[in-house]
This record gives sequence, C-alpha cells and structure tokens, in this order.
Amino acid sequence: MSAPSPTAPSPFDLDQPDVYARWRERKLHDFPPRIEDLVLEVRDPQRLTAAEKAAILDRCRQANMAIYIAPGGADPDKEIVRSVGKQLGLVLLDHNRGADEDAISSLEVRSDASHRDFIPYSNRPIAWHTDGYYNRPAQQIQGMLLHCVRPAEKGGENELLDHEIAYILIRDRDPEYIRALMHPLAMTIPAHRIEGAELRPDQPGPVFSVHPDGHLHMRYTDRSRSIRWRDDPLTQAAVTALKEILHGTTPWHFKGRLESGWGLICNNLLHTRSAFEDGGHPRLLYRARYYDRIAGT
Repeated sequence: MSAPSPTAPSPFDLDQPDVYARWRERKLHDFPPRIEDLVLEVRDPQRLTAAEKAAILDRCRQANMAIYIAPGGADPDKEIVRSVGKQLGLVLLDHNRGADEDAISSLEVRSDASHRDFIPYSNRPIAWHTDGYYNRPAQQIQGMLLHCVRPAEKGGENELLDHEIAYILIRDRDPEYIRALMHPLAMTIPAHRIEGAELRPDQPGPVFSVHPDGHLHMRYTDRSRSIRWRDDPLTQAAVTALKEILHGTTPWHFKGRLESGWGLICNNLLHTRSAFEDGGHPRLLYRARYYDRIAGT
C-alpha cells in the first residue's frame, strides 16, 4: 500500500472518517499475517534483480518493512548497506552522533568515551522507539536499514510493530488520542548536555505527523526519564493507551532475530532490542538512517 497522495483527502485527517475507514480496511486486509511473509532470499544484495527489488518493495508497501537474506553475510562490508539503500531509493544518510565517518553506525559493544553512554553500543535491552526521535523537524528519520554481520551468541532479538498499525490501534480506541499525539508539543526530548555544554537543544514535536507527500510519520521513545509529555489529561491518557498497545500482544506484533547476512529495511517503524550476550565473536550490525523513505511506499 503506497502513501496517500498529498492532494487527495488524507486517511490521517480526523475530519475524514470515511477515507480513514477505507484505508484502514485495505491496510489490515493486506498486512502479512506472519513475520516469515516478510522474508526474502536474495542472490546478491548489491545487485538486486528486478523481481527481488519488486518483492522487497511490495512487502514494504504492505507492512513498512522487509527482511532480506543474503549469502556471505559474515563479511563486514558496509558497501552492502550503501548499495541496498540506494537501490531502494535511500540516499540521504543521517550523520548522527556515534555513527562512523561514513554515517553508517557499527553497532557493537563499545566502551570508548564517545559511545559508552549510548545504549545501542551496549548489550542492554532497548525499549520501544523509532530512530532519531530527538532529531530536528527537518532531519526526521524516514527510512532505516539494519544489516547483521554477526549475531550475538545469545539474545539480541527485535520486536517490530508497523507504526501505521499503531496509529490504527490508537485511533480505534479514541480518535481524540490521535489529536493529542499530533500536537506539536506532545513529546519533548530535553537538551543533551555534557559538562555544561549543550550538544542538542530541547526537541519538542508530535508523536504522529503527516509528511508533505502524504505518508504517516512517527517519533516515539518508551523511555521514562529525560522526556517531557504535554501536561494535559488527554495526552496522558493517549500515552497510557499507546504504552498498553506496545507492551501488549496483537497479531501485528512481530519478533525475530537477524542472523549473518540478514537485513531489515523499513520506514522507521517501532522496534525494540532485547539484551544479549557475546561469545568469541562479538555481535556486529550496521545501521543506516535516512531522511528518505523507501521509494514508492
């Protein structure tokens, strides 16, 4: 399912219930019933065939995510990540703090001063979030690619939930919750300071927003500290409902682990990571964040 046209009535407009109802019916009808339905074996990720590319894009249109399995995955080659992204329309990389010089992050346990305070570079669990929720409005993360070089010896699983499904589940409870979560001051990430120096200012913004091209965007973190929610009863009720949905069980919650040569490509959906234990060959994943969305989705 591709994004609604920006010139057509939006299903994400609370004043368009009939448009929403039709979009909701199509979304739930087309959504894959199992995580296995999102998986596709590819012969060479750097040279996707037309059929492989079409199959990946089809999965992303349905569920905002796809998982590829490629041979020779233990080879630590970042060109795989760059190439897969470009073939699917992802080119504008986010040069985030902690990423390598090429803007692709090497996710592994690291104890150096630049990384030790950031949970993705530890073996600790990561709660529900979308990537880049602390970014400025002009630098919101639209697409993401994770490529596994080496999985952990134990643990490191991901839970996945399409943010459009989360929107449906919230709106079905109470459309006014959506109105609260779309408020420009709904969620504020406080400024990041080190030794008194401000590295990033306060970043307020909505949880759900509609991109100019018509697609739905979500920024969210399940953190309980270093976050400020808009102080009104409706926002508090909406956040409680969202947390209940995320920590509950639905047919649309998927869980799995990337193995060597496996990659997750998505439109920055909700995800987690469980704690893990390394063995003789430490866990290594490459992560690319993009200001682009997967082409045609």
